[in-house]
Amino acid sequence: MSFVKAKFLTFTLLPKLGIVLFGWAIFFSPPLKAQTKAKDSIETLIKEMRAQPGFSAKDSLHIDLLNELARKQRFYHTDSILLLSRQALAYSQSIFYKKGEGDALVGFGNYYTDKGNHEKSIAYFQKALSLGQKINNSKLILRARNNLAMQHSYIGDYAQSLIHYLKGIDLASETDNKFMLSVMNENVANLYASQKDYTQALAFYKEVKKLNEELGNEIYSAETMSNMGSIYADIGELEKAMYNINSSISVFERHGIMEWLAYAYETKGEIYLKGGKNEWALYWYRQSEMLHEKLQDDRGKIELFNGMGKAYLGMNQDSISEYYAQEAYKISTVIKDMEGSKQCAKTLYKVHKNKGDYEEALKYHEIYQSLSDTLSRNENKKSLTMLITKMEHEKQKVDLIAENKKQLDTQRAYVNVALGILFIFIVVTLLVGRSEKIQKNLNAELKKKTKDLEKNELELQEINRTKDKLFSIIGHDLRGPIGAFQGLLKLFKNGEIEKNEFIGFMPKLANDIDHISFTLNNLLTWGQTQMNGAITQPAVVALDSLVKDNIDLLSETAKNKSIRLISHLNSNTLTWSDSNQIDIVIRNLISNAIKFTPENGMVTISAIELNQQWQISIRDTGVGMDQDTIEKLFIATSSVTTYGTNNEKGTGLGLSLCKEMVEKNNGAIWVESSLRKGSTFHFTLPKANKNYQKTA
Repeated sequence: MSFVKAKFLTFTLLPKLGIVLFGWAIFFSPPLKAQTKAKDSIETLIKEMRAQPGFSAKDSLHIDLLNELARKQRFYHTDSILLLSRQALAYSQSIFYKKGEGDALVGFGNYYTDKGNHEKSIAYFQKALSLGQKINNSKLILRARNNLAMQHSYIGDYAQSLIHYLKGIDLASETDNKFMLSVMNENVANLYASQKDYTQALAFYKEVKKLNEELGNEIYSAETMSNMGSIYADIGELEKAMYNINSSISVFERHGIMEWLAYAYETKGEIYLKGGKNEWALYWYRQSEMLHEKLQDDRGKIELFNGMGKAYLGMNQDSISEYYAQEAYKISTVIKDMEGSKQCAKTLYKVHKNKGDYEEALKYHEIYQSLSDTLSRNENKKSLTMLITKMEHEKQKVDLIAENKKQLDTQRAYVNVALGILFIFIVVTLLVGRSEKIQKNLNAELKKKTKDLEKNELELQEINRTKDKLFSIIGHDLRGPIGAFQGLLKLFKNGEIEKNEFIGFMPKLANDIDHISFTLNNLLTWGQTQMNGAITQPAVVALDSLVKDNIDLLSETAKNKSIRLISHLNSNTLTWSDSNQIDIVIRNLISNAIKFTPENGMVTISAIELNQQWQISIRDTGVGMDQDTIEKLFIATSSVTTYGTNNEKGTGLGLSLCKEMVEKNNGAIWVESSLRKGSTFHFTLPKANKNYQKTA
């Protein structure tokens, strides 16, 4: 997965300077000049101002210039941000210049976010926001909210991030600030992109393009197109990706926007990498790398260096690949970028596996697995969190409108009472009619609440049945392996078995732990669908990538049984489905195929394109099943536990979970099997069309 670049506010002062004080000539500055030219212009203005007779460092214009220079230094001289912001803050506080103080606080926040100190960054942005609200400065409020939202997204607090963006969008609409509307809508699109909800992300980007056209600034449009290029690359639409990124590159090169140009070059390299053209990918990565030598943008370097590592790996230059992937991994660790660390760990795993260094390969595979599990758990919550947050925000707006309407109705009621004295008989008649209407509404409301109570009772009964099912599975399939593990540890602790004997049990213990982990993952997913209801959020899903990721995850298990895992899926196998749910289906079916296939067997994954669907098949050369077993496979209430060819244990829960997930995505699942010949599990999913519908 590529990353999209958030929009920071680094160009707010110069276009508004207009006529400068102390008799200077009129200063014209077109919006968003090249960063270096803008920085030099500000430094020149500061020098000229300081050379004027009677100059005071505490002049508000001088403070504004210091804050603006601090913003321009970002990605070039990071430490200068801290120095300039300290000067601006001290001068502002000495003359009670609140706007300058707020801008300086934003500068501190920018410095600490680039250093990976999330706690300090949030604290300074929050102070700036509070100050902006106190002095009712909408531009300071919007700048602080935008940066706060981005910082919360970095630490995974998507609810707070979305709240700040939505409140910022409301304020920008009220103040007709189209520039901030464009920035914040694009950053909301980035949130959806981070969750792989590309349909929603593209919908927001297209709205941002309209705003940018109204603003008439080609640089704003180029920034948006570069992010859209990254999204199109992720969903496999490489021609659209290349068109957008080439269009943005020409603008950035013409205006000298170095940090965005570096990002665009890196994205172009990513597009070639996804197309299998490693040499061309490396060429554009190197162009980006040369620009990064003059920038201080650690977040951008993670994706760049890891991309270079993947390109060199594809060219069989493992040593160089390891160097770049390791550099990217170090940076991601320092600034606590979990997604970056995960992707780098995956690359390093492949590098060491190619080199035959299986100990290092296993280490990075475990890191990748751990981060994948953590991020997967987080991803399960993010979409729901964002939806709930958006709904709560909309509800607050509706409540506010309702409250205003209520107050207006109250005022009108007073007027009506005064007029009612003149029309007393008419009022009495209206009151009687209104009373009857209220009584009717109350009766209807009572009936509705009675139905709601009956529905809640049924849901409670279902939850109790689900609870009993969960405890039954936990007692049946988790307590045994855990008890055996505890018993073995007790024997070793009491000296009843020797160290060598204990080590001899390690393979079995590892298998038991893998079984417990897999079972818990299925239990948590199944429990969520039964008790809370799983929300299906369809998007464009590349099945070949999902299958490849799961083959990578299960390769060690297959290798232990000398089983070959083969995928015949190609990059055009695109479905309209929920990525997380279908990932669970594929993982369970491949895991089951490995479980019931004897050593030296083979598991094959293939797909057939139908009229409006893809039919995916997972075939094994295992022990097969009789008809009685087949009929019980997909029953959710069944508690049948089966054992694999190496006595691998299962819960009987995985296939019922697969059935539920496939059906939620408008598909069907079935099995064909013969004893001692193997089994083939088939399931269908809707094909991805060119015109996608918006999701909720």
